[in-house]
Amino acid sequence: MTPILALDQGTTSTRGLLLARDGTARILGAARHRQHHPHPGWVEHDPSELLANLRALIDSAGPLAAIGLCNQGESCLAWDARTGAPLSPVIVWQDSRTDAQVAALRQAGHGDWVQSRSGLPLESYFSASKLGWLMQMPEIRAAHAAGHLRLGTTDAFFLRHLTGHCATDPSTASRTGLMDLGRQIWDDELCALFGVPPECLPPIRPTVGPFGRCGGVPVLASITDQQAALFGHGCRVPGQAKITFGTGAFALAVTGRRPDPPPGLLPTIGWDLGDGPVFALDGGVYDAGSAVEWAVQAGLASGLEDFAAFDALPAISRGLVFVPAFSGLAAPHWDREAAPLLIGMGPTTTRRDICQALLEGVALLTADITDLLGRHGALSHPIAIDGGLSRSPYFCRFLASTTGGQVATRRMDEVSALGTAQLCAHALDWRLPDSAAEQTMHDPLDGQASDWRARFAQAVPRARAWHGPRAV
Repeated sequence: MTPILALDQGTTSTRGLLLARDGTARILGAARHRQHHPHPGWVEHDPSELLANLRALIDSAGPLAAIGLCNQGESCLAWDARTGAPLSPVIVWQDSRTDAQVAALRQAGHGDWVQSRSGLPLESYFSASKLGWLMQMPEIRAAHAAGHLRLGTTDAFFLRHLTGHCATDPSTASRTGLMDLGRQIWDDELCALFGVPPECLPPIRPTVGPFGRCGGVPVLASITDQQAALFGHGCRVPGQAKITFGTGAFALAVTGRRPDPPPGLLPTIGWDLGDGPVFALDGGVYDAGSAVEWAVQAGLASGLEDFAAFDALPAISRGLVFVPAFSGLAAPHWDREAAPLLIGMGPTTTRRDICQALLEGVALLTADITDLLGRHGALSHPIAIDGGLSRSPYFCRFLASTTGGQVATRRMDEVSALGTAQLCAHALDWRLPDSAAEQTMHDPLDGQASDWRARFAQAVPRARAWHGPRAV
């Protein structure tokens, strides 16, 4: 039985998953890659290293029915259209080098117009300002003048090398800030504002369809990672939602039609199966797994296993609050100038207490997003979650408490890769079995969640605008 290979090229590693026609999935392998920080606030990857990891997984997979690719989303780069050689590192979605340029655009009054056209706020998180920054590099300007520059998100670069054809899909393009969300085309005015030549961007194709062949194997799906996880959790009906706890926390809820989002949430495209886009609402927390990594590096914990259970009452019920804003605050605050805040320590506070408060802080920031989704009518329980923190029973139950309903986890942890493989299966017309039975339900903790949320809401303003003027 020849399987599908899904390649999940993520922020910290590249993973491969094999999906058989009977629905059986297994992990093929994973390879971590280096994180480069040449200056404060800069985060880069080596595109050749990422591509080599993808090729290694393909080479180890054996005979395949199809290949699907999911990508980091907003991370982007420049390359030579003739040879495919990278002309820049990958500028990762976490990178904040363009904060000043984005602030200047915001102060010039462009924010509302950009958001109305693209669906996205003026934030350095998204690709547009990063690609504009690349256009200031002399070697990239020279490539553009010579007519052989290509700019785009990482999916287009990988497809160029794997299939010989560069392309992106609407879910990924909707994360750039350069696509007209209503028409699903590159917008000339948005491109002009950010200084990005639209002719250098890849064509936008449906999420499912022929993207070319890799070693004779058809590549049938390409999608950004969070939307892949939404599909992998089986979310198809408006109101069904998932939250992925990776480096950050990323919430998506299916709306079907284009939503009119409340302040703090963003409209985005989930996927396009060839019959038009399925829309979703998006909200995120910048730091989730990265906050746990900080705790490990700081010597507060030895690994994720130290966050599985806590014997004490919730730290926040004891007055200890951690706002994990290491990269600022995302939805609904959108404040890159915010800083981490730990407040309420006493002489008896331990490392375990701080770790517990950190985990609770991630959950409480996430609950701010689910509140907005609920008010918009775009949320039903249980909420599906995945990622590293979903392996912590304490975190799952605390999150259930703060969001007011059950939380569901799956035995298959690589949900982005699974969703990518399922999209390929759709293209092949495979009928896969229902995987809902693989879910585990987590009930809320006993306690006063409303009091915890009120206490946390008092702490968040103290973390805001620490590094500069309050973001608008």
